[in-house]
Amino acid sequence: MDFKIIDAHAHLWLKQDTIVDGLPIRTLDGGQSLFMGEVRQMVPPFMVDGVNSAEVFLSNMNYAQVSAAVITQEFIDGIQNDYLKDVATRYPDRFLVCGMCEFRRPGFLPQAKELLDAGFRAIKIPAQRLLLAEGRVSLTGDEMMQMFRLMEERNAILSIDLADGDLQVGEMEEIISECPRLKIAIGHFGMVTRQGWQEQIKLARHDNVRIESGGITWLFNDEFYPFHGAVQAIREAADLVGMDKLMWGSDYPRTITAITYRMSYDFIIKSKLLTDEEKARFLGRNAEQFYGFKHLIELPYIKNMSE
Repeated sequence: MDFKIIDAHAHLWLKQDTIVDGLPIRTLDGGQSLFMGEVRQMVPPFMVDGVNSAEVFLSNMNYAQVSAAVITQEFIDGIQNDYLKDVATRYPDRFLVCGMCEFRRPGFLPQAKELLDAGFRAIKIPAQRLLLAEGRVSLTGDEMMQMFRLMEERNAILSIDLADGDLQVGEMEEIISECPRLKIAIGHFGMVTRQGWQEQIKLARHDNVRIESGGITWLFNDEFYPFHGAVQAIREAADLVGMDKLMWGSDYPRTITAITYRMSYDFIIKSKLLTDEEKARFLGRNAEQFYGFKHLIELPYIKNMSE
């Protein structure tokens, strides 16, 4: 390959110990977690202590020839700012990390200021988790808009996952209009496979908005490898907004309970629906430009013992 691969959507944590929608999420043994009332295989079973560390991920990245990754956050993993700041300090050329605030209640603006002052270059909002039983948290409320204006001023990136379909698209349009220089990456490929997903993709018609595919293999899990439907969705999205607006993401580590990390992108490489240039842009070049990665390492291909 004459390009370097970048993962635009992955996760790291030391331990899951949190509550979402009033239900606990706790790390168990053997890669399992208590997840909102049931036991789920959260990470591969060889991660016996449930620690989803940067070092294990780097081993996967090196093997799969992935030069760098964007580490996002999700409320189901608990807020991991302290650990991610340490990761970014130790591996500055391999990881761009997103900070996260407690957006489910007022008072998060000072948290966001602290994160930006501490050197975080991006902030993550799991906006699909803001549809609370006690009331929906608006993405265009006063405190949110103050934060977005501050992020625009500081050249910080907004990483955001939206609720299914177009439920929050109108709010996003307002944010983009008010903060046209704010760089925005929309996750989970617009919740592709859900009705109305194209409306999220169309947000990337705005100059500073991109779409990343974190979780696309999860969303097409029933179809499974080689994920023909996912490739067709990428083709459709490219027809809507252009391939230069789309970026690959794995949603590591949850997705590799079903497939290997390399499999989370090699179905793209093997597809005949995309040109070599489109594959290069989707798998790395777009993210390199959007996130401003420098000093990307080149990783050799290492043969398996079975080859």
